[in-house]
Parts: sequence; C-alpha cells; structure tokens
Amino acid sequence: MSDGAMDKLKGKGKEAVGKLTGDRRKEAEGKTDQAKGGAKDAAGGIGDRAKGVTDSLRRDDDK
Repeated sequence: MSDGAMDKLKGKGKEAVGKLTGDRRKEAEGKTDQAKGGAKDAAGGIGDRAKGVTDSLRRDDDK
C-alpha cells in the first residue's frame, strides 16, 4: 500500500472518530490527512509518467 493510500485510510479513520465523538479538530485532522494522501498519490503519478517518457525516449534513441 502506498504512502498516499495509508494517509487517506488514516484520515478516514480520524474523520470518522471525530464525527462520532463530536471532536471537530480530529475531524479536520482526518480531512487534512486525506488531502495529504491525495497529493502524495498525484505526485507519485507524475513521477511515474515522467519515468515512462524518459524510458520511451531512451528506446527511440536506441533505434
């Protein structure tokens, strides 16, 4: 499981606990963790796409 997915899962848990207990701060922390996880996933996807472009350019140079 990726770092982003772990942050999202942790955030969902915090948000749920915050809602159940009426703890708005915990709920907000959960939403923040989820957003952080989404950002990590997005950044990882950009890195993967950049690696794919680099790999494809290297293969083109080999021809």
